Amino acid sequence: MNTDVLIVGAGPTGLMMAEELRVAGVSAVLVDKLPQRSDLSRAGGVQSRTLAALDQRGLMEPLLARGDFPKSAGHFAGIQLPLDNVGERLPWRSVPQVDIEAFFEDHLAVHGIRARRNHELVDLAQDGDSVTTTFANGTTIRSRYVVAADGGHSKVRSLLRADFLGRPGTETVIAADVRLAGAGREMSHTWSDDGTWVALFPLGTDPQGRPLTRLVVGGPGRSVPRDTPITEEELRDGLRTVFGDRVQLLELRYSRRITNAARQAARYRHGRVFLAGDAAHVHLPLGAQGMNTGIQDAVNLGWKLGAAVHGWAPARLLDTYHDERHPVGAAVLRNVQAQSLIMDWLGTRDPDVLATRSLFQDLAQLPAVQRRLGDLLSGTAIRYEMPGADTGHAAPDVDGLHELLRSGRGVLFDPADQFGKIADLWSDRVDRVTTGTPILVRPDGYVCWAGDPDELEPALGRWFGEPR
Repeated sequence: MNTDVLIVGAGPTGLMMAEELRVAGVSAVLVDKLPQRSDLSRAGGVQSRTLAALDQRGLMEPLLARGDFPKSAGHFAGIQLPLDNVGERLPWRSVPQVDIEAFFEDHLAVHGIRARRNHELVDLAQDGDSVTTTFANGTTIRSRYVVAADGGHSKVRSLLRADFLGRPGTETVIAADVRLAGAGREMSHTWSDDGTWVALFPLGTDPQGRPLTRLVVGGPGRSVPRDTPITEEELRDGLRTVFGDRVQLLELRYSRRITNAARQAARYRHGRVFLAGDAAHVHLPLGAQGMNTGIQDAVNLGWKLGAAVHGWAPARLLDTYHDERHPVGAAVLRNVQAQSLIMDWLGTRDPDVLATRSLFQDLAQLPAVQRRLGDLLSGTAIRYEMPGADTGHAAPDVDGLHELLRSGRGVLFDPADQFGKIADLWSDRVDRVTTGTPILVRPDGYVCWAGDPDELEPALGRWFGEPR
C-alpha cells in the first residue's frame, strides 16, 4: 500500500481534503495532471459556512491575512442581499480561487504535503482492500481509498462509468477578471434593451493595490462555442452595449467561457472511490456555490475516511457521505436553476420572466426573505438527516468550539459533568468539556446528539464506532 488515500485533483476540494486527512492523522497523496498550479482565479466568493469550516481548522485568519478580501453578503439572481440582514458571525468574503489554492499549497507544504504534478490518470481498478491507479507517466499508486476531486470533466468519474445526470451546457457567457474605469465597488447586474447583460463583482485588489472586478457578459448572440478565444474587443462591446462610454476596460487579466450545464452524479460513493466537488456536481457559478460546496464535501468526508483508516468507523459511516452531501448538491442545482431563470441568464427579456423578476425583487426587500436566501446561499441552511431531536445542523460557535475542533476530533459538551464515565469509553476520539449546552459535535462541526441522556451512548456508537 503506497498511501491511505489518493486524492486526484489539486483544486480547492482536493486541497481541503488533503488538509482534513492530515488533521485526521492518515497518509494522503495528492496528484494533479497539470504541470503547475493554475493562475486562473475561477471562483471568487467564500461563504459563511466555508469560513466557519476553515476557522475550525485554524485556517481562516491566516488566509484572510494574505490580501485585501472584502466582505460581501452574496446575491440571489443578481439581487444583492444586504450584509446587515444576513446575521452571520462570519460574513462572506471575496477571495479568488487562485489565492485560496496558493494559501493551501503553502500551508500543506509546511507539513510536508505537496501535489505531485504531471500525473494524468489513465486507469483505475479496485478490489476489496485497495484501489490501484495508473498514470500516463508510468506511475502506479495503490491506496485504501480514492477521492476524485478532478473537476467537471472528471477522469475518475469517467473510468467508473458513473451516471452524471442532468443537462449539458447549451449556452455560454464570458467570465473575466479585469480592471475597469467608471465602475463602482458594489455588486451589480445590468441589462440593455436588447437583452445583453453585464454583472460586476468586486474581487479585492491586484499587487499594486488597484481594484479588481469579476466581469460577466452574456445575452442574445453572445453564446459561442466554449473554446472560442475571448478578445478584449468582445468585452468592450458588451460594456458599451450596457453602459455606453461610462465603464471602460483597462486591463484583462483572465477570462473563460462558462456554460449552463447542470449535472450531478447519481452516487457519490463507488466502493472505495468517492466523488467530490465538481466531479460530483456542476452548475452555473451563481452565488459562489460551486467551490464552497466542494470544500464542504471534503470537510464532510475527510474525518469519515480517517475513521475508516484508523479502524473505528461504524459500518455505514462512509455511506453517510452520499446520504448527506448528495441532497446538498441537488439543492444547490435547484437554486442555481431558479436564479438563472429569474436573472434572465439567456437575455430573452421575456415579459413573463421580467414580471417574475420584478415580483421577486419586491419580495427580496423583506428581511425574512433576505435572511432565508442568505442562509440558503451561505450554507448555513444545511441540515443533515440524523436520528434524534435538534441534530443535523452546524453547531453554534460558542464556548470556543471552533478552537476545540482544530484537533479533528468530536466534542461533547457536558455542562453538568454527568457523562464522564460514558465519554471515557470514546476519549481517544471525542473530547469532553464541562461548559456550554449538552450537545455532541462531529469533527465537521455538525450536532449529532442534543440533550437526551438516554440517547448519548447510541449516538457515540453511531458516529464514533465501538468503544475502546
